[in-house]
Amino acid sequence: MTTLANKIDFTVILSVTKANPNGDPLGGNRPRQTYDGYGEISDVAIKRKIRNRLQDMGERIFVQSQDRSDDGFKSLKERAESVEELKKIATDKKNADVDAFSKLACEQWIDTRSFGQVFAFKGLELSVGVRGPVSIQTAVSSEPIAINSMQITKSVNSVSSTGRDSDTMGMKHLVDFGPYRFNGSINVQLAEKTGFTTKDADKIKEALRTLFENDASSARPEGSMAVEKVYWWEHPTKLGKASSAQIHRCVQITKKENVDNAKSIKDFNIKVQDVDGFKPEEIAGI
Repeated sequence: MTTLANKIDFTVILSVTKANPNGDPLGGNRPRQTYDGYGEISDVAIKRKIRNRLQDMGERIFVQSQDRSDDGFKSLKERAESVEELKKIATDKKNADVDAFSKLACEQWIDTRSFGQVFAFKGLELSVGVRGPVSIQTAVSSEPIAINSMQITKSVNSVSSTGRDSDTMGMKHLVDFGPYRFNGSINVQLAEKTGFTTKDADKIKEALRTLFENDASSARPEGSMAVEKVYWWEHPTKLGKASSAQIHRCVQITKKENVDNAKSIKDFNIKVQDVDGFKPEEIAGI
């Protein structure tokens, strides 16, 4: 397989309709917001969804969700030690080879060679940090979001009781509607170190296009989260034709003049400017 040779930048536009895209545990699980009211989805949450989609494609994933574990291991340490060569390197007190460990780990798991990983577990003789080439920014809504909060109840008590348990009452928070966007880049120099290939880049692209497939929950019902567009710039050189900041600023989302209360992505204009004639591949979401 060919190691990635050209820098890549990308922008993803997604829409949220009557859903909680990323609850804040310190805020009663309300959708994340900035101080000035703009909605946010953390980069960690986005990477989790990318990992899940790669796992759905049959790829080996190191950082798996507990409820999606496909190999029976209950911790990252168990998963790392399941590879005999890695375990042998990590427990060799005299000749622990960090470079050999990193290379083997990147060969084993696509998320390690994509996002990087810190291997530092109790009982291992070495600590290894892998820097990945794929970086993801926090997703931010194009305008302040309106959050609708409703009180919910359960019709059945959790345990036997003569009355209604206190835990039968709860709150649910939803974003009425909001277009969000996040940016990302793939660095060639780091790709060379982890062995990230052009084929891996294509898998990341497909994961972005299908980001919310197989991701439904009570907070995000099927169809409430949708990828609208993926803009994918593959530069002609290793360092890139322009900086990532310049590329990401090319995409602008603005509400149409005659719209007061936006209800769908059709109420917004999406414009992509060229950078010296450099245009992205435009991919429709599903």
